[in-house]
Amino acid sequence: MRVKKAVFPVAGLGTRFLPATKSTPKEMLPLIDKPLVQYVVEEAVASGIEQILFVTGRGKRAIEDHFDHAFELESLLEGKGKAAELCLVREIAEMAKIFFVRQKQALGLGHAILCAKEFVGSEPFAVLLGDDIIDAPTPCLAQLLDVYESYRAPVLALEKVPMVSISSYGCVRANQLSERIYEVLDLVEKPAIIDAPSDLAIIGRYILTPGIFPILEDQAPGKGGEIQLTDALLRLSKQESIFGRQFEGIRHDCGDKLGFLKATVDMALKRDEFNGSFEEFLRLRLCR
Repeated sequence: MRVKKAVFPVAGLGTRFLPATKSTPKEMLPLIDKPLVQYVVEEAVASGIEQILFVTGRGKRAIEDHFDHAFELESLLEGKGKAAELCLVREIAEMAKIFFVRQKQALGLGHAILCAKEFVGSEPFAVLLGDDIIDAPTPCLAQLLDVYESYRAPVLALEKVPMVSISSYGCVRANQLSERIYEVLDLVEKPAIIDAPSDLAIIGRYILTPGIFPILEDQAPGKGGEIQLTDALLRLSKQESIFGRQFEGIRHDCGDKLGFLKATVDMALKRDEFNGSFEEFLRLRLCR
């Protein structure tokens, strides 16, 4: 069965970006001229996803508005003859079929995915986290879907990270099958360096099967008192094989202030409209 549905857990409070996120969802923070979440939705759509479910919480209405038609704005742009801007605005609302459900309690990523059970039904589905912006010629999710097509089993996005940072991630012990494809043997959520089974971190892209839902329904809270997806995946791995894909591309951790700044610079330097002027500005600043 082809993967057509994707789940976006976006109920987090974004406390690392306060006070900006006091009234603005973290996912709506602009990376140049697009909100973070739009980059990830575009990745999903470019990978063949047709239906998207946002798992939201209080204060996330701006996400719903962004992916809806803005009739007043569209009318204004049409009246002023701004065809390019009008097309840009309309395309956002028409990228995919968008649905929303509330996660009424902040019980973790695993619980957020459980909230998508009715939307998913009996189909395989993707999960994408808006913190990770992945710049790649082939969309990261499409790379995972290629692995899913071969094995018809859950697939995790993997990245080698410095061991000093491994405690910030879920990570895996895995058997390498080819240059970038692994069979996952064990998973650990945010281990101490001494307990980490490898430097392969789980990044915010997943292909999952409906078999995850019965496990999530009775999953005990893990680290932080939350229902951890990594813990549920470990249990799932006892029932069916799980694979990993060390993706090709550059990941920007936009859940971190420094990562967000780096993403802004890196993405801006790739834009033709800046015509070298931004790079020149940066060089002048570094020479001061």
